[in-house]
Amino acid sequence: MKQFSSHIENIQRLSEKTGRAVKLMEVCGTHTMAAFRSGLRSLLPSNVLLLSGPGCPVCVTAGDYIDRAIVIAHEPNTLVASFGDMIRVPGTDSSLEEARAHGARVLVVYSPLDALNEAIRHPKTQVVFLGVGFETTAPAVAWTIRESKRQGVSNYSVLCAHKTIPPAMAALLRSGDVKIDGFMCPGHVSVIIGSRPYEFICRDYNIPCVVAGFETADMAVSIGILLQQILNHRAEVVIQYSRSVNESGNAEAQAIMNEVFEECDDRWRGLGMIPHSGLRIRKQFAQHDALTIFGNLNIPAPRERPGCICGAILKGTQLPADCPLFRTQCTPETPVGACMVSSEGTCAAYYKYAKYTEHHESASKKG
Repeated sequence: MKQFSSHIENIQRLSEKTGRAVKLMEVCGTHTMAAFRSGLRSLLPSNVLLLSGPGCPVCVTAGDYIDRAIVIAHEPNTLVASFGDMIRVPGTDSSLEEARAHGARVLVVYSPLDALNEAIRHPKTQVVFLGVGFETTAPAVAWTIRESKRQGVSNYSVLCAHKTIPPAMAALLRSGDVKIDGFMCPGHVSVIIGSRPYEFICRDYNIPCVVAGFETADMAVSIGILLQQILNHRAEVVIQYSRSVNESGNAEAQAIMNEVFEECDDRWRGLGMIPHSGLRIRKQFAQHDALTIFGNLNIPAPRERPGCICGAILKGTQLPADCPLFRTQCTPETPVGACMVSSEGTCAAYYKYAKYTEHHESASKKG
């Protein structure tokens, strides 16, 4: 506790020296939830503002992906397998949870291997796994695709919506919608990709980055490192989470991702189409690509839910308190937007932990 107090005192000292508001973005939804759960946000000086970024994979998945999954789930002899958060995300007209209540076959699984095993046990059922996530989960999904091809499991496929974090960070900076003084880079993603993919942010935008762990002390130390770099007019990638992350990342995980997936442009909720930010299944694995298998389905034209500002929240330009639906129509029990569904969602974190003060509200109104 004494050591943690010294980290907070260091942040206080450095923040006073900056003499201005400093906006630091924690890209990962796990960081957002950890900062609230631990009370770290309430301990920060008023001029050090933490913004939540687009690091919740459920939240940034486009609505038309949900619509397509719902249509597939209604197909004969077909089962859609998904992590639990995804089935509650609203699409254009309903969610997978609602579709299941109306007869669609939807199964909650804990890993892509569970979905592959379901396909092996039921060879007459086409099992479609919803491949949603960043570089953290993509290698495991890639393994099931490769393994299903190796074993000849023809009834297993993936509806792929995997995305990569660095291009989204670049898109945020290019947009200029919000001023970001420093990034707290995602620890789990960085275990896979390493720290080098963030170097362009320092080089091209002169913004410091710290790859942070998820303990409260990790985050406090990382904030201090960012503030020190800002004061020294430096912009470097620092690995605070060195017990799990190195510069080059996990070579085996990267290899299987590259074997099964290839880069593509992809649409992010709130951020729009981002070049080279998505992963699609390579042609040699097309027999396990749900987009190929179910390519001719009639998908409704997507539209945003009226009043929902999930997109602006994911960009860090607004806070949940700015949303007219927050805590009224949109709650964890009745989510209108994806940010309220996921355990890593910004709205879910604010709903559970945040008590809105003038400090929080004013943060959304500044630059």
